[in-house]
This record gives sequence, C-alpha cells and structure tokens, in this order.
Amino acid sequence: MSTRETLAGSPDVRRTNLAVMLRHLHLDGPMRRADLTERLRLTRSTVAGLVGELGRLGLVEQAVAGTSTVPAGRGRPSPVVRPCPLGTQVLAAEVRIDQVEVALVGLGGTVLRRESRLLTDRDPQATADLLAGVVRGLLADAPGRVVGLGVAVPGVVRHDDGDVRFAPNLRWRDVGLGAMLAERLPGTDVQVLNDGDAGALAEHLRGVARGWGDVVFVEGEVGVGSGVIIDGRPLVGAGGYAGELGHIAVAGPAGRRCRCGSYGCWETEIGRDALTRALGLGPDVSRRTLVAALHAPRTDLAARLDKVAYHLGAGLAVVVNVFNPRLIVLGGLLREVYPRVSGEVRRAMLAGALTAPAEQVRLVLPELGDDAVLLGAAETVWQRVLLDPVGALGG
Repeated sequence: MSTRETLAGSPDVRRTNLAVMLRHLHLDGPMRRADLTERLRLTRSTVAGLVGELGRLGLVEQAVAGTSTVPAGRGRPSPVVRPCPLGTQVLAAEVRIDQVEVALVGLGGTVLRRESRLLTDRDPQATADLLAGVVRGLLADAPGRVVGLGVAVPGVVRHDDGDVRFAPNLRWRDVGLGAMLAERLPGTDVQVLNDGDAGALAEHLRGVARGWGDVVFVEGEVGVGSGVIIDGRPLVGAGGYAGELGHIAVAGPAGRRCRCGSYGCWETEIGRDALTRALGLGPDVSRRTLVAALHAPRTDLAARLDKVAYHLGAGLAVVVNVFNPRLIVLGGLLREVYPRVSGEVRRAMLAGALTAPAEQVRLVLPELGDDAVLLGAAETVWQRVLLDPVGALGG
C-alpha cells in the first residue's frame, strides 16, 4: 500500500477527507465519483470508501450513471454522488420587524418547507414563543435528522452566547434570545447571528459573491443590515459586533434621529422610512406597496429618490475606503432601489471614495434574493456538520 493510501486511511486524515468531500457536495451539488476523485486527489477506492461512509451517515446517496443531469465523462460511466436533503436537515429562522420566517433546509441548501408568521408582539418572550411554536411544527414533519437551528436577527449579537445586545428597530436591549429558545426547544442546538452577517455568508457561499474573497453585503429594510467577508472569512470582531454599517454617519448632526439615539445614521437616510417619505407614502405602508411604488412607471421616480441615492452612494464610499471590497452586494429593498438610481449612486460613491479602491469594486444585486438571510442562518448551522460530519452526527 502506498504512503498516500496509508495516510488517507488514518482516522484523522479520513475525517478531514470526509469533511472536504461533503463541503464540495453541499456547495457544488451532485458530482460524478470520478470528479470527486480528481478534486480530492485520492485513489478511486479511497473515494468509494468515503462516499460509502457519508452514505451510512445519511448525508449522500449514489445514483446510477445516466440518471442524473451531471455530464457524463469518457470511458466507463462513473456513479453520481449527490447530497441527500431528506437525510439530514437544519432549521433556519429570520426575525424581521413585522414577521418571522422559519425554514427546514436540507443538505445542499434545499428548502424543504417554510412557514411565515406575522410578528404582532415584539416582546422578546412573545417572539421566542412564536419562533419555538413554528419550529416545533417543522420538527414534527421533518423527514430526517435535524441538527440545529440558526436564527438571524436585525441587531447586534454577541457571537459566543447568542445574546442580542441591541436591536433598535425591535426595541430590544440585552435579550438572551439564544437561551430563551434553548429553554423552549430542549436538545436543539441554537445559534443566533446578525442578519447582515447571515446574508453575507449565504451570498459568499451560494450566491453572486461565490469565489470572491472580499465582499460587503448591505441589506436595506426598516434599518440597514450588513456583513463583511475579508479574505474569504467573515469579519466578526472581538465580540461579534463588527460590520454595523447602518450606523455610520452620513448626514451628520443635522440628520434625522436614529433609533440608536444618534443622528444622521445611514439607515435613517436609505431605510424604509426614507423611501416612504421620498415617494410620498404613508408611514405604515406595507413592504409590498412600497416595492410596487418603486416599480411604478412614473417619470419623477429618479428625482424623488435623488436624496436617497446620494446618501446610499456616500455611505458606499465609506465602505469602499474602509474595506476595499471587490463586490458590494445590495440586498433587501436596496435591490429594488439601486437599478432605478444606479447612476446617481455611483456618482456619489466615486465622489467620496479613493480612486484606487473604487477602481476595484463592483456593485451587484444578490443572486439569492430575499432568501439570502434565511439561507445564511442555515449555513451557520451547517458549518459544524461540514467541519466534522462524523463528530457532528455521532457516526
């Protein structure tokens, strides 16, 4: 037996190879076993053994060659290996200002089922009750093993225990949401994270930012959520609070008062309230009505959004100067706004950004649409399984 085969068969290296193979399948989808052999640079027999082990864990399945959409190669047909979404799942939840959404997500990022509920009572205990109730319903119907729950929240989240230190648009301060949910859902591994961080992770792994190492995700809704990827890794900071770009000052002391207590924050100038004012809509207008107004064929739309566009570009200039990203992904309501005022946004950004980093950045829309945050919450839970499938699933 060769040294390479001996090393590949050792327990620690074998577990590492299982993790690498599973990550490829989770993110890239079905693959011929011959392609896995080439990617992992292992022998065919070693790869066959690894596939068999992942199959016994209920993570992958093999299909007869010719029954899959994966292109066939030359020579003898190679079995196709694909992630098995019905074998193992995670739960993902997104807490918004007016609703919660919970999904059951299978391996490979397949959303098997989702449920939405209006959030009529933003009290933390009531929100935890609502989330737990929806989660229990999805758990009861889950076709396989569920390994955890990821919850994305529009607020500043301490990464080591899931405490929401500050969520101004929910009016939460020092809310132990992770502990609340763990108490209501015994035996469920709960992870709480910032919604912008979730969106950045999902677009980086599965969306428009895949393959790019330096990315900033900016989602405009009631507030502005954001997440930062630097050199391929999420930027979290000492406590998990990095990347709160919604509270950079773009309008100064003369700007509107933000729910955080400061004045002129970015989210006060480009968030939902700023958009409704610009379009002459009432303060309680629904998101659907607001989006419809942004798509309406009106000749004065660009003029009405001029101030929002300027502040969006001015804030992006700060982002460009500080992080030097290759991509800035504009999600949420900004996905609807940007195409209508892209020229003014770019002019304002270039006026405030340094030439060198501005030359390298592209402004793009999310590939995952409004699912970016939800899928990012799922990916946060999947990371533990992908790092060590055997340890995570008790194989």
